[in-house]
Formats: sequence, C-alpha cells, structure tokens
Amino acid sequence: MSRLAVPAGRSTVPALVAEAGERAGIRFLEFFASNVRNWNTRRAYAHAVSEFLTWCAQAGVPSITAVQPLHVAAWIELQTQTHSAPTVKQHLAAIRHLFDWLVIGHVVPHNPAASVRGPSHAAKKGKTPVLDATEARQLLDSIDVSTPAGLRDRALIALMVFSFARIGAALAMRVDDVYVQHRRSWVRLREKGGKRHEMPCHHTLEAYLHAYLEGTDIGGDPKGALFRTVRRGTGQLSETPLPQANAYAMVRRRAIAAGIGTKIGNHTFRATGITAYLKNGGTLENAATMANHASTRTTQLYDRRHDDISLDEVERDSAVILEPGLSAND
Repeated sequence: MSRLAVPAGRSTVPALVAEAGERAGIRFLEFFASNVRNWNTRRAYAHAVSEFLTWCAQAGVPSITAVQPLHVAAWIELQTQTHSAPTVKQHLAAIRHLFDWLVIGHVVPHNPAASVRGPSHAAKKGKTPVLDATEARQLLDSIDVSTPAGLRDRALIALMVFSFARIGAALAMRVDDVYVQHRRSWVRLREKGGKRHEMPCHHTLEAYLHAYLEGTDIGGDPKGALFRTVRRGTGQLSETPLPQANAYAMVRRRAIAAGIGTKIGNHTFRATGITAYLKNGGTLENAATMANHASTRTTQLYDRRHDDISLDEVERDSAVILEPGLSAND
C-alpha cells in the first residue's frame, strides 16, 4: 500500500511502472488520485495492484508494458487458492480498470486483463449476521442513555436499523443532516459515489435523534460531525468524528452487554432493518429505494425472511426423530 502513496514533495511508483518511463508513472498515480474517488475502493484496488505488480516482478516481467494476459490469468489462478471468489473478482476488476486507464493514456497498447475471466460466483444470500426484531429491540433498550455516549450509540444504531444506512454514510453525517421537512424529521445520507440520499425518519428514530441532539448540546454546531468521539476523562463529546473502527468496537461491546450471542457488526443493522421491513409487508422495490440500491437483486441479499422458514423446517424434522430408548409406541 505504501508503495502506491504520494509522499509530500515526491511521488513513488512500483518498479515495473517506473521502468515504463515518467509518463507511465504519472498516469499510474493519476489512476488512484483522480479516477478512483471512493477511499475504500482506492485502498482495495491499491492493495490488489501492489500484490499483482510484485508478483510480476518476481516472475521476471521487466515492465508494466510487458504484462500479458497469461500473466494476469496465472496470478488470478493463484488468488483463487487463497481468497474467496468475490475477493478474486474484485482483484481482477482492479487490474482491468488500471490497464483501461493506461490504454486510454497511451502507456500500454492493450489491456492484458480484458480477456481474463474471474471465478464464477452467484450469491443469493448475504453473509452478514442479522438480528430478529426482538433482539434489535433488546439491544436498543439495554443502552444506558444517561450519558452522552449512550445517547450517541442508541441514535447511531437506530439510524442504521430504521434508515438502512451504511456505517460509512452514517458516520459522515453532519448535525444539519438531521432536519425538519413537512413537520417531520428527515435524514440526509451521502452514500457510495457521492450520491445524496434523503428519507423521512421512523418515529422511533426521530425520538432517539432528538434526544441525542438535545442531551449533548451539539445542535449549535450544524456543520460539525453528528456522531463524535468521547473525550477521555470528561465523558463529553469531542469535535472529532467517530471512526468506523470505534463504531464497530462499540457495537460489539453493546451486543455483549445486552446478552446477544450473535457476532454482529456495523452492517448487521442494515440487513436487520431491511428484513424487518419486508416481514412487515414492505415491498422489495421500496426497500431497494430506501436502501439506495440500484437493483432489487442487491436488496435480496439482505432479505433473511427465509431463515425463519429454514429454522421451522429443522424443528419439524426433529419432531419425528425418536430419542434414544423410545419406540414408536411410547
């Protein structure tokens, strides 16, 4: 990752790129600086590209201009031995997009990754652990809201449950992203790709957000971060936005304190909210709109209603299996 950074005053690029000349180096850095705007995507692509170019150098490839489809295919095959199919497909996408950028910049004549196929993968169900409605309520009710941290944590979890917000979008919110329209509180989220997504608050979320804003006195700082860290020793909120890692640690801590055994994470609440909405008669199309999904196929990955059916069927099977020592006539 550090090999793809741009230190103050100078630029560094991998050796294979440097061998292709200064123009290639500049074009390479521009790919990450200007073409890949999302920070998480940039970090993932940088990691994949760095690993690929390191492997190419070890395989004797002299320059990035000498990379051939066979090199890409061999590396992807190695990746499938240690990584999941979705991860390998993401790595291949990083290589394809980079070489597309280099072709457009006349650094390389063709894209060696264009003809390489990744592993097949068709996900019908997401892997994110979810809570049922009772557990979600149990978690929210267990939070001590007599402190600023408690008010913050309850509001953040409720935001993700009731608005289906991604943790990144939730933590990027400012105080003025909670606003009133048509006598109802709304939230403004900035989702992937800089898309602005606005939706009205569920009445429970509205109450929790108002309690948080009023109980912490951050309402007077409209441009400040909505969710903030807590100052050590004071218990009061700072002006520093809450990092995603801290939010994850908070969720795990709150879940354990509430007696919830499921190993949940930040993304759990998005899946929990979507599943609860669909169980209560909501439509897949509206759920996709609320979750800001481009396709209902993505929303379906968060739909865990069939988990209950599977559980019921397991119990049905167990009812006809006799315990040891019992006969059918007992």
